[in-house]
Amino acid sequence: MTIDTTALANQLRPVLLKLNRELRREIHSLGVTGGQVGLLVQIKARPGIGMRELASVERMSVPGMSKFIARLEEAGLVQRAPVEGDQRRVGLSLTHAGDKVLRSVKSKRTAWLAARLRHLEPEQLEAIDAAIEPLAHLLELDEESA
Repeated sequence: MTIDTTALANQLRPVLLKLNRELRREIHSLGVTGGQVGLLVQIKARPGIGMRELASVERMSVPGMSKFIARLEEAGLVQRAPVEGDQRRVGLSLTHAGDKVLRSVKSKRTAWLAARLRHLEPEQLEAIDAAIEPLAHLLELDEESA
């Protein structure tokens, strides 16, 4: 059996977009946007990342990234510090408050998703479980081509 990948993509795309939108909506009570959370995640994964590198990873301009980081600094979620071994380079890291926000985001999103998963039938849960690995592989393909 041959599966029409374009038709499958047309069915999958709106579901993933809506799921992403709902998960982003869950964090508004924490006072951060989905974009800000994305930056915090990148900084946590790469402590000491520079502004230019972060802008490249996020596919945006350095001046635009500077504005986003300035807002995160003002909120006390991110700090800049000289990179060890290269005093000319400044790296970004999360503050204690930034790390706490990320933990809260993860907790709220997980709780939201778990509550909805509880309403599904065992076969549906098994299908979602089986789909996780192939979906994760899609993301790895994207990273490999970057």
